[in-house]
Amino acid sequence: MGLSSSKPFDPIADLPDLKGRVVIVTGGNSGIGFATVQQLARKGAKVYLAARNESKATGAIARLEAEGLGPGNGEIVWLKLDLSDPKATKAAADVFLSKEKRLDILINNAAMLASPYSMNAIGVQETIVVNYLSPFVFTQTLLPCLYRTAAEPGTDVRIVNVSSHAHALAPAGARFRSKEDLNISYDAKFLASMKRYGVSKLAVILWTDELQRRIDVDKVPIICLTLHPGGVFTEGNISAVKKYPASRITLYLTSLVLYTPTQGAYTVTFAAASSKVRTEATIYKGAFLMPMGKMGKKTKMAEDAELGKELWTTSESLSQEIGLELSAPTDAR
Repeated sequence: MGLSSSKPFDPIADLPDLKGRVVIVTGGNSGIGFATVQQLARKGAKVYLAARNESKATGAIARLEAEGLGPGNGEIVWLKLDLSDPKATKAAADVFLSKEKRLDILINNAAMLASPYSMNAIGVQETIVVNYLSPFVFTQTLLPCLYRTAAEPGTDVRIVNVSSHAHALAPAGARFRSKEDLNISYDAKFLASMKRYGVSKLAVILWTDELQRRIDVDKVPIICLTLHPGGVFTEGNISAVKKYPASRITLYLTSLVLYTPTQGAYTVTFAAASSKVRTEATIYKGAFLMPMGKMGKKTKMAEDAELGKELWTTSESLSQEIGLELSAPTDAR
């Protein structure tokens, strides 16, 4: 399944016309997100580039426009989004809802890399907040709009959550029963920051699968997917490499084996808009894709539906604890 290895994926040639479609891409000002915005806008979509820093976002939009949006002549709009603050994240979703009546594609792409342990202002470790909890809040706030769009004839609504094959780094037995589970530092273990990152990406997959299950219960034709975009030579990875000795040599060698951001976006745009995904919806619902659109394999923990329900319950409790009311279109269980 996925993209044929004999024919390289070409978003311009292989994606359908997206005129009239409204899209959100988080982290769209650089790297994979930037290339995703470009590929979808060039097919005619109106794309909200969701990012925190206004100067970086407007600079990215200027660059996108300078490089040309045709042939579809799409539109790109900045949406201020700060994933380090779940309340600000919900406010960003509310701003979008005040401007638009439809949302066809939501791509939760923004994330932080493995980082030193730090506690967020809401009392949850930062990696979990940025990579999982805020995207959960963002999506839940937008879900009624996604449902309404999916009810219209001829629509193809999708939620794409960028995860990573690094979800396999989550320690065996990881749980999501409480805030304390989310805040385990693993400091006494080797590569603790990578384990925390792995847990955050495991959470993304578990959440997406539970979201798909709930949507299916409601009989709404929305497709939810997760994916690993591949090893990509992004600005974030470059900054990380520069912290190590012999960084210039390491950067050069790394550039030879990693995908470019444009290539890294191919699996994202395939998941978001390829006609093949809709045609074979029963196969792709809840799928975990690998480059370039091939079916990937989740870990045993990532397939644990009960763990996904546990995560969902804790996420709702945390949202309520910080004063967020997330109105879902249904309370299906």
